[in-house]
Amino acid sequence: MGQQTEFEPGDKVPNNGHYIEVGETAFHMGIENPQMVELERGDTFPDTTNKDRKWKLKRKGR
Repeated sequence: MGQQTEFEPGDKVPNNGHYIEVGETAFHMGIENPQMVELERGDTFPDTTNKDRKWKLKRKGR
C-alpha cells in the first residue's frame, strides 16, 4: 500500500511541510495562483479555493 499524496480540506496533515493546491485532473498544467500553506503534522488542511482542488506536498526545488 502506497502513501497518500493528495489530501482534501479537513484531512489531518501527515507530515510537516509546505503544501500546494493542485487541480483535479490536469496537475501537470498547474493552476494560476495556487494557495500554498505551511502546516505541521496533526494540523487540519484548510479549504481550497475550488471544490475540485486538493492539497499536495510541495517538493523542494519546485
